[in-house]
Amino acid sequence: MKLIAGLGNPDAKYRFTRHNAGFMLLDYMKYKHSFEFKFESRFNAEIAKTSIRTQSVIFLKPHTYMNLSGNALIAVMNFYKISPEDILVAYDDLSLPLGSLRFRAKGSDGGHNGIKSIIKVLGGSTVFDRLKIGIGPQPPIPSEAFVLQNFTDEQLKDLKPALQRANEAVEFYLENGITLTQSKFNG
Repeated sequence: MKLIAGLGNPDAKYRFTRHNAGFMLLDYMKYKHSFEFKFESRFNAEIAKTSIRTQSVIFLKPHTYMNLSGNALIAVMNFYKISPEDILVAYDDLSLPLGSLRFRAKGSDGGHNGIKSIIKVLGGSTVFDRLKIGIGPQPPIPSEAFVLQNFTDEQLKDLKPALQRANEAVEFYLENGITLTQSKFNG
């Protein structure tokens, strides 16, 4: 079983902010694969269980807000007995151009508070896969302000093909793992 977590903030006012790129991907996948999220209070998150291709998958949208994303993730991991090696976390990356994708196996938090929270609850372990969704370039304003701004209508149009490609990439990842997915979709 794989766990795919999309990071974001749960309130409606954050729905189309740059920080919610991970949630946007999972919402796109929900549409493409016809599954539904259900809020589970024991996890403080929305989850969906389904199969894609040959893989059983749990999708997770934490309601803990970005900076505490790890709390929901560890609760789901413990309940379903999922190891860090079976996790893919999708999130925004302001250092990548808008709509670009980058898969990565393990690594630092890169200054992202959601990833920092996950590493913390995993006891410092960085052994989980990541899918970074580009939201840059960042204008000369603080990153905290930039990531909480809504995408413009034009940027949302540009983001849609990236979400389509990310959906294809996640499907490929589920069958082929991180190394082949990096070779095919990074670049």
